Amino acid sequence: MELEYHPHLVPNIFLFVDRRCYPDWTIQKTRIGFHDLTFVVEGKASYYINGEKFTAEEGDLIYVPGGSVREAHTFKETPMHSYPFNFFWAEPHNHIRLPFGVVTKNVITKEILGYIREFNQVWMSKQPFYMIQARALFELILYRLLSNYNRRSATQIDPRIKKLIAFITDHYSENITIGELAERVNLHPVYLGKLFKQNTGSTYKEYVNRIRINNAEMMLSAGDFTVTEAAERCGFYDISYFSNAFKEMKGYSPSAAKKQ
Repeated sequence: MELEYHPHLVPNIFLFVDRRCYPDWTIQKTRIGFHDLTFVVEGKASYYINGEKFTAEEGDLIYVPGGSVREAHTFKETPMHSYPFNFFWAEPHNHIRLPFGVVTKNVITKEILGYIREFNQVWMSKQPFYMIQARALFELILYRLLSNYNRRSATQIDPRIKKLIAFITDHYSENITIGELAERVNLHPVYLGKLFKQNTGSTYKEYVNRIRINNAEMMLSAGDFTVTEAAERCGFYDISYFSNAFKEMKGYSPSAAKKQ
């Protein structure tokens, strides 16, 4: 998932169901343009996503991103009870995928189930402004899922990469090369580059740029620095490159961040 887009992701939920499947329940094979996030609370079902079979059961999360070919059926002897959320990300971010596989095992906690049941009450009652409350509850569900996911991922990060991330956080404005970082952990620069991407999902350069641009955005939003000053304090000395990289990551220019 492109984590830098998190601040801009707004879910628009158009379908939610307390789905208690009958034994012959199916979803016909079709390509979907929305995102399907389904929480299985009882029973079992088989999903076929882009031709590959997955089985989900009680406690599992099913995630089918937009653009996938989806097909499903339940098990007659143990029909599925689930809560599917079908939603779009507000444009232009509907292509952004959540970081989950088609089936994530044993992900439904009591807290998440409580949010889902509260969402169900709000969705069914349709009181004034219910969509605002429903979206807030769904975002709480997403927040908890992503927090748990990141916590599990963090425990798997190589300790050498953790050490370097802490160093980068303190020295991001300096001109640090991958070679200098490699010396700090006694690794070959080429191997470190591969290890860094494997653990963070980004190249070293992409990671440092993200840290620098996020800090530049905070400086500009506070109104204390010009675009040039913020760029230089964050390690950018080519203003044209800084502006292009900033806009590509944030979706707006550095000057727009300063105005905000």
